[in-house]
Amino acid sequence: MAANRDRSRSPRGRGAASGDAAAGVTGEPKRIFVSGSHGFISGYTIPVLLEQGHEVWGIDNFWKYGELQRGFDNHPRFHFARGDAKDTEIVKKIVLDNKIQIFVASAAIIGGISMFHKLAYFLLAENERITCASFDACIEAHKAGFLEKVVVISSSMVYECTDTYPSKESDLKTCPPPQSTYGFQKLSTEYFAKGAFEQHGLPYTIIRPFNAVGIGEQRAQTDSEVMSGNVKLAMSHVVPDLVQKVLKGQKPLHILGSGQQKRHYTYAGDLARGIAKCIVDPKALNQDFNISTEVGHTVIELAEVIWRKIHGPDVPFEFVSDDPFEYDVQLRVPCVDKSREILGIECTTTLEDSLDEVIPWIKEQVKLGTI
Repeated sequence: MAANRDRSRSPRGRGAASGDAAAGVTGEPKRIFVSGSHGFISGYTIPVLLEQGHEVWGIDNFWKYGELQRGFDNHPRFHFARGDAKDTEIVKKIVLDNKIQIFVASAAIIGGISMFHKLAYFLLAENERITCASFDACIEAHKAGFLEKVVVISSSMVYECTDTYPSKESDLKTCPPPQSTYGFQKLSTEYFAKGAFEQHGLPYTIIRPFNAVGIGEQRAQTDSEVMSGNVKLAMSHVVPDLVQKVLKGQKPLHILGSGQQKRHYTYAGDLARGIAKCIVDPKALNQDFNISTEVGHTVIELAEVIWRKIHGPDVPFEFVSDDPFEYDVQLRVPCVDKSREILGIECTTTLEDSLDEVIPWIKEQVKLGTI
């Protein structure tokens, strides 16, 4: 398969950890392994780690988008192995041969809300296999004396059934477990971290990103096109879906559900610098953190911002509601006090600024037929 055009870039320096350009680098550079190295959030995070002087190893099997290239592929401190992150022997070999100090467990089968239903069993089963391979390698490397910790990239979906807002990290002790298999499995990865610490003394950091917005989310190979009003598209994530429909001239704009669903759309560059801070800062050891903007928007508010940016102020905003998916959580509001107070992480890029990057990219991808 021919490689897609390079779609990675370094995060903009507008937000993240209290204006610290190095996002809180402490001590000497580390040897860091990132599973799922060519995924969406990793595409923003790895350039930050390389910018900070770390040496990074990555593994990816290009399951989601097919073969692609990243801007950091030829960086002298980035080392890539094409392979499956659930292959325990391959993962162990990379970790043990290179004496990896920090393992970032980022690989996962992930997609938009339609995938939660279409691949409900597959998401659970494959992600558990990936998690087992990651922790088996980490436990062995920690016993060997050089792996310092595992970093688990979890998800805001662990709060799927909470009724406490804003949701604090400590709320997970009392809120019901997620109903979707994806959310449940993400919660499972956190229990893997806690279990490995309890039994083997393996240190950890758990990170829960909220609703990342950025470039790079192309059509997954498993996506099938469906009609949304008069527009055919592969339903994935709310921001690219809405942008596509507005770019293609849909009027009125079709929105899933009432449009009152509230999310905290966070620029992926801010998330990347926050994640990098969690990876290297000693204060993050054996802690869990929500990383998100503090500013929330309803889907209708998001849709209207996109509409105005594409059509301008003179075209009246119109929308209609379509039937929602079952696992379309109505309210997801994070408390970010802990990440700000302990690590100084602040995600400050506005939704409007994020869309100024995202909309032109999606417009180009629509022309290229990759989205």
